[in-house]
Amino acid sequence: MLCALAMLSTAQAQSTAAALQVVLGTATPGGGFPAYGEALAAAIHEADPTLTITLRTTKGSTENLVLLKEGKLDLALVQGEYAYDALAEQAADGPKPTIVAPVDTTPGLFVVPASSPIRSVSDLRGRSVALGTRASGLTVMGRTVLKGSGIDPDRDIAPILLDRAGDGPPLVLEGKAAALWGGSVGWPGFKTMADAPGGARFFGPASEAVAAILSLRPSLRRLTVPAGAFKGQDAAIETVGSWSFVMGKPGLDAAIVARLLRALDRGRATLARLYAQGGESDPRNLPSATRVEWLHPATVDYLREVGSIP
Repeated sequence: MLCALAMLSTAQAQSTAAALQVVLGTATPGGGFPAYGEALAAAIHEADPTLTITLRTTKGSTENLVLLKEGKLDLALVQGEYAYDALAEQAADGPKPTIVAPVDTTPGLFVVPASSPIRSVSDLRGRSVALGTRASGLTVMGRTVLKGSGIDPDRDIAPILLDRAGDGPPLVLEGKAAALWGGSVGWPGFKTMADAPGGARFFGPASEAVAAILSLRPSLRRLTVPAGAFKGQDAAIETVGSWSFVMGKPGLDAAIVARLLRALDRGRATLARLYAQGGESDPRNLPSATRVEWLHPATVDYLREVGSIP
């Protein structure tokens, strides 16, 4: 009886809430951010039918930060490298973009056809490598992994920069690139490669290079891709990566953030079902993922409410 009353109360609260629409910037087609954005919009709307997330295709993290600062987006997905740099460089005074919610950890990996002789980062010397789009934080991460592994990404390989994230897998499958760099277990490019005839092989940097890689960028951390994350992947893969975030424009209304976080919390199970790493989009992950002072004030209030920070 009490459960039924609680459900009725929740339904009544949702039905009386004002309809709200927010615009979320994602990235180029075929990448992880558009896939995550679609899953997030569906999960949020299921949890709060009066809250609608409208997705806008962008060039990726760099453009998202510009559009946020200009107030042309309410929210945007920003990869860890760009988020960390932008937040660390912001002036102390005046409104600025803030972190609203976590997306997921983004373990970076190279992928090649299973028949390829390439088995490690060192084998990439002299090869053409699709590193990602020009505006993607994943591309920055890939260049960092190469540098920390002793490979100059401009001289020791032939780097290929993409117009759209989805252009990468065909280049490898057609033999126009020897390898593809990407990130996140839910990244569509990885699934395309794993499902291709003959399968694919995934690998991260050599274990002895990880310390050097981490020293180059404070946003990076050690991550493990569990066995079975991809078709045909029998063993866990040790690599590096960083968190990505949902960021809000300067001065984003605290009521919008609070409502979004409550819907995200209620919709986490749906998000995890729709997106491979969606379970990591738990607001409670933020204190260990980033600095509290970079969070939206309403996010801080919510984390205090749920007991995640004092």
